[in-house]
Amino acid sequence: MFDRLIGNHHVKEILTRMLAARRVPNSLLFVGADGVGKKAFALETAKAFACRNPQQGAACDACGTCRRAENFVLPKADDRDGFKKVVFSEHPDIGVVLPYGKNILVEAIRDLEEQANFRPYEARARVFLIDDADKMNDAAANALLKTLEEPPATTHIFLITSRPSALLPTIRSRCQTLRFAPIETKQIESFLENQKQFSAADAELLSKLARGSIGRALNLDPGKWRERRDSMLKVLESLLTKKNRGALLKVSEEMNDAKNKDFYEEYLEILQVLIHDTWSLRLGRTEIVNADIRPQLESLAAEAENRKLALWLTEIETLRENFAVNLNRKIATDALFMQMAN
Repeated sequence: MFDRLIGNHHVKEILTRMLAARRVPNSLLFVGADGVGKKAFALETAKAFACRNPQQGAACDACGTCRRAENFVLPKADDRDGFKKVVFSEHPDIGVVLPYGKNILVEAIRDLEEQANFRPYEARARVFLIDDADKMNDAAANALLKTLEEPPATTHIFLITSRPSALLPTIRSRCQTLRFAPIETKQIESFLENQKQFSAADAELLSKLARGSIGRALNLDPGKWRERRDSMLKVLESLLTKKNRGALLKVSEEMNDAKNKDFYEEYLEILQVLIHDTWSLRLGRTEIVNADIRPQLESLAAEAENRKLALWLTEIETLRENFAVNLNRKIATDALFMQMAN
């Protein structure tokens, strides 16, 4: 059942024991960073209540019921009415509440409250997932509390969040919490190469960029990432070897081109990673993210100073924080690069 999911073996063991003993709490809180598999674990647990051929209480992942349970037709992003209700899979006893934009609509929680009182149609129990549960406003959270306080015996509610502190304490106290850790780099690399058919080089790079999140690894395009890295490499070369301010301003213009506006933050993050790798090489460390361009980074490291590299990282981070106050990106980027050049 959980075999196809990577990482978090301690959570697998807990859920497996619960299912085998038929002692799954009515309310579970799945907590961890974005992309570590919380929703996938919650859905696999939900399927166990519907499976026609369970193995020690766990879903077989092979029967028609398991396949129906994991197939959802989600509402379109601009269909507000579609987010006012529980979205059911092809199985009538497994549903999910999704945020509409930045909020979970109170109507969706009220629909869940109503649906939770119905007996299961086919499964042993009805299971409802609340994705990004921290996006409930006070009205939605208070509506959910009524169901959590006296849950029907045949209803289970799984809340999924990367920000548990944003939930009402009264909601957290009524749920048993399962904490998910970041996934090991080697596990992500193996998964990408063996199950997703990425090349060995791409799998290695993406696994290091993932920061423990399989979701982040799958959302990155290695080809596009390398193209943007080439631009940021020009920045480092212009700063350390060529001393070319004109080239810096040209890269700034490229970063702020309309076609790149959605990737501006990624450009800055790539530059930070390159600087950090350069610093690591200066300190004699062997493990770096951009291992495929090690010779170029070693050449740059020979020209760099530790104090400057540390200062650059601070300046980039300060710029990223200042975007919260709506700075002009082009002017701010030009200023950053000129400041780094000084």
